[in-house]
Amino acid sequence: MADLAADIAVAPETDDTPERYLAPTARIQSDDPAIRAFAEAHSGAGDDIARSVDLYYAVRDGIRYDPYSIQLVPEELGAARCLELGFGFCIPKAALLAAAARACGIPARVGYADVRDHLATGRLLEMMGTDIFTWHGYTDLFLAGRWVKATPVFNIELCDRFDVASLEFDGRADSLLHPFDAADRPYMEYIRYHGVFRDVPAQPIIDAFSTTYWRMFDGVKCKRPGDFHAEAAAERRS
Repeated sequence: MADLAADIAVAPETDDTPERYLAPTARIQSDDPAIRAFAEAHSGAGDDIARSVDLYYAVRDGIRYDPYSIQLVPEELGAARCLELGFGFCIPKAALLAAAARACGIPARVGYADVRDHLATGRLLEMMGTDIFTWHGYTDLFLAGRWVKATPVFNIELCDRFDVASLEFDGRADSLLHPFDAADRPYMEYIRYHGVFRDVPAQPIIDAFSTTYWRMFDGVKCKRPGDFHAEAAAERRS
């Protein structure tokens, strides 16, 4: 398994050569036995596009989205820990999809952007002190000769509670978060792209989170963990 102490990528990648994005890294642990088993169980028997779609939905819906799970520790941002827990936020979920894809021989990397989220719960926004989600994670997959973006973040049950159409992925077109929800209200706005990386750039993410969301953390852990799904359902009812 890759050395968890290593921090391979701290600057965005400029080399798009797909072969660079097949090997395991510190937090995209495609050689981890559990990740390899997950990939084998969920990738099906089709071509790379079909297998990537299967993996996308396995991560999107099989790993529960939880913004209160954030811990400012490098290994907590990686694929193996996300799979072990069965829940996570955008950064480890994107890492898990990348790791599973690499385990299937599909080149994959992770990308990040700052987004403005208009539909986060009131409690989460209060803890964050802003409606801007910095270093929002997605996965970049090399399919049919080109890089395609996939965002396996919000599981379908959570989308239903927010009255937002679930984000689909066909392996051919970029799958990024919707600008509007099902009622045409503003949903997500991409503000700034940080680029793509061969590994999760843990330290820049930890530095950004600890500075931007200082209200949320007691040391490395979220101060007031809650049930994001229950909050979303309660706000919708009210």
